[in-house]
Amino acid sequence: MTASHHIPRGRASLEVLRAEARDELDTVIRERLLAGEDPWSFMEELPTVDELVVYLLRADAINANAGQLPTPTREYRVLRQIALEHPALTKTVWRMLGRHGALAPRRQGA
Repeated sequence: MTASHHIPRGRASLEVLRAEARDELDTVIRERLLAGEDPWSFMEELPTVDELVVYLLRADAINANAGQLPTPTREYRVLRQIALEHPALTKTVWRMLGRHGALAPRRQGA
């Protein structure tokens, strides 16, 4: 799906967002199991349903900004806005910020 055909999730209810995220995670788990991976080796590395919802909403914000990756300041504002729009995700957003900083990709060897 191209950015021009992207359907933003921002107006969906949290229940719908969580159901979409659960379906995504179920698909990832199923594919990894079918590939012969041991669930004990990969389950801990998967995001929670709420973390995936935050990632999906963050991706929508990036798509809405012509696909431009956010600066650390904008990243913080985007995540804060997600927490404000979906109060049930507030703890998840702040936990993710604490764990990943501004959710920037990790550098190799860092």
